[in-house]
Amino acid sequence: MKSDLVIVYHRQPYEEVIEDGKVHYRENSSPNGIVPTMKGFLGQADRGAWVAWKEAEDPANPEFERVIEISDSFGTYSVSRLPLTKEQVKSFYHVTSKEAFWPILHGFKERYNYDPVDWPTFRAVNWLFAEAAAQQATDDAVIWIHDYNLWLVPGYLRQLKPNATICFFHHTPFPGPDMFNVLPWREEIINSLMTCDSVGFHIPRYAQNFAAVVRSIKGARLVSEAETPSTLSATGVALNDRRMPLMLEHMGATTCVHTNPVGVNFDYIEKLANKPEVAERVREIRAELGDTKLILSVSRTDYTKGNIEQLEAFGRLLERRPDLRGKVRLMLVSVGANRNMTAYAEVQEAIESLVGRINGTFGSFDWQPVTLVSQAIPLAQLVAYYRAADIASITPLADGLNLVASEFCAARDLTNPGALILSEFAGCAVLLDGAIPVNPFSHSSMDSGLEQALAMGMEEASARMAALRRSARTWDIAAWTHSEIAHFRTLQRERHGTGPKIAPAPAA
Repeated sequence: MKSDLVIVYHRQPYEEVIEDGKVHYRENSSPNGIVPTMKGFLGQADRGAWVAWKEAEDPANPEFERVIEISDSFGTYSVSRLPLTKEQVKSFYHVTSKEAFWPILHGFKERYNYDPVDWPTFRAVNWLFAEAAAQQATDDAVIWIHDYNLWLVPGYLRQLKPNATICFFHHTPFPGPDMFNVLPWREEIINSLMTCDSVGFHIPRYAQNFAAVVRSIKGARLVSEAETPSTLSATGVALNDRRMPLMLEHMGATTCVHTNPVGVNFDYIEKLANKPEVAERVREIRAELGDTKLILSVSRTDYTKGNIEQLEAFGRLLERRPDLRGKVRLMLVSVGANRNMTAYAEVQEAIESLVGRINGTFGSFDWQPVTLVSQAIPLAQLVAYYRAADIASITPLADGLNLVASEFCAARDLTNPGALILSEFAGCAVLLDGAIPVNPFSHSSMDSGLEQALAMGMEEASARMAALRRSARTWDIAAWTHSEIAHFRTLQRERHGTGPKIAPAPAA
């Protein structure tokens, strides 16, 4: 049976485990995160489908199940799995996406690596995604494609499903022309994206950058724009933009530019933080800390995340403030990703070396200033640390949005508000009112941010956290879901002139 809504994303929408020699598809252990968030849309259609890849030794193996049926709390839906060889995965994802696209998207031109890119393989894999999506979709379906590693899918899909409503959403930053145009495949990428009915971004700045790139490459005309709403416009933050594009036109065809930040499951995290077992863990953490203040930082191991700068700032704090030695600790959760890639291995080694240096220089027998955690922490345990910490310091050099900062706010209690230090270059900095903004490229900014957070009184902390929690709740999962589905319905009406098959969004 064909589907009215097809989601195209590189990850499968479940956890695949093997028990007693049998494969089991388990629902994601937490409802928080981008995969469960997107799965929430499947129940809004009469019939939903998901397209992802799965590594296979022999893609031609007739025993490989290309399409499976999944039933879980989100409903019943099809999952179309593309069998890709280990070599295809490495070329398409680890090399082209991570070594060429990723550094450009985040503004790290010096890390851009063109030489190993096999562009024909990237095209071929994107064509496979497009074919799989077309096979699952009705002729007038909404096909929703996610993220930069599938940039060519819209163009291929428009050939296969000319009447479909094709939407694309970027979960990363999007750079301006001076950076994006480093890519030698820029015109092919933009040609594909401009076949979409809508191209989506988290914040207005990324949407403006996209519009500038399209004008640079295609000479497209900005048909309409709007003033950025106050809830998406934090004064004085580096990524702020007072206006956002709405529609681009080129050679008679139009593409909507859509701005809508993803949120966290605020209510779920808040309830989790108040569970007895989590509250008990918070008490244990605080008892262990005693009078010591805990600074918490959570991210992946990546050169964009600012882990090195975070550690250096903490080291400078201990150097200039001997009175704080033994009275403050940094817990750095830096979860390894893409361990086989040289760039990430180098970052991990640098982090471990710096942690060792700080602990060796300032630590004592009964106090280690830095605790490094390199393994993923279960959400309930992480929420306990969110609530127990005195300060969360989230200071990426570049980040599409960053949901950790919002999770921290959702987990807090105004009787013990804590403080949030937040990089101006995280997309969520334009959403979260009440954070201490810092520039991670500036030593003085990072240093003063730490000092301000450590010295903050209860009245100021409570006022700031109340504002932060309001912001995080305003831009939660429910708000994103409601807005995206309303957007799909509008696009379908404009394309077909009739009522769409996507159900009305629930009230936010």
